Amino acid sequence: MVQEIKDMDFSKAVQESSKPVVIDFWASWCGPCKMLAPVIDEISEELNDKVEFLKLNVDENPVTSNQYRVASIPTVMIFKDGKVVDTLVGFRPKEAIKSVIEKHI
Repeated sequence: MVQEIKDMDFSKAVQESSKPVVIDFWASWCGPCKMLAPVIDEISEELNDKVEFLKLNVDENPVTSNQYRVASIPTVMIFKDGKVVDTLVGFRPKEAIKSVIEKHI
C-alpha cells in the first residue's frame, strides 16, 4: 500500500522508519507519473513487509521537492536510515525498479 504524505510528514516518515523508504515524487499532470503509479503499487504489494512506500505530490509539497532537488518527475528516491541511497528519474520497467529497491533491503 502506497501512502500519500505531505511536507510536514516527510521527516518523520523517513527518519523514524526502521525499513527502507521508497518515495515516489509525482504530479497529477505528469503522464509518466500516471504510468509509474500502478508499477509502484505492484512492487509495494510484493515488498510491503520489507519496505515502506510513500508518494509526495511535488506541486502541493514544494518544500520537500526543493530540499531534495527534484527537477524531473517521476523521481523515485530510496531512503535508508534517513538518507538517500538511490534515485531513479523517469519511468522504468517494474523489474528495474524492484531490483534497485531490493539492493537496500
